[in-house]
Amino acid sequence: MTEQPQWPGVVPYVEYYTGAKRILVLHLTSGNKMLANNPGKLPPIASIDGRQYVVYWGTVSFEIPAERACHVSVHVEGNYIQQAATVLLAPGAEPVQLTYATHYTSGVGTLALS
Repeated sequence: MTEQPQWPGVVPYVEYYTGAKRILVLHLTSGNKMLANNPGKLPPIASIDGRQYVVYWGTVSFEIPAERACHVSVHVEGNYIQQAATVLLAPGAEPVQLTYATHYTSGVGTLALS
């Protein structure tokens, strides 16, 4: 088995997968002034194929499978899960960039290609 290249500052894909990988860049934004002034108060939670990561507002990168679909979701968790957004990425070799945005007036989060 050959060693996959590692990218500095990228969260590695931790599920069992021996195929090619690519990079997912998540831009995590919030329209909530409370979060902007205190970003550690309610950190976003990113999920890659069901594995949850407590991350930070801003930009974070993950390794994801390139040869099969990958499920990505992001939400904010306070007293309950809120602002949830999800997407199923199709297989592909190119890096992917997604932007997550919170819309606190509607209670809806969005996750879209950047």
